[in-house]
Amino acid sequence: MAAESKSIEKNFEELGKIIEMMDNDEVSLEDSFKLYEKGMKLVKQCNDKIDKVEKKINIIEGNVENDGI
Repeated sequence: MAAESKSIEKNFEELGKIIEMMDNDEVSLEDSFKLYEKGMKLVKQCNDKIDKVEKKINIIEGNVENDGI
């Protein structure tokens, strides 16, 4: 499954695992940086999905207001 098709919940779950791994003192600096990059990509994907949902909500609310409901 491509990372972009994951649900926000799955991305948050994966972010939690990344944070746990980064908290481990035995993780090298290089591995920490790779985990950080992966985490930031997941955060961006979550933000993008949230933005899309917010835009859809605004459109729906606009339609409701314009219909006089």
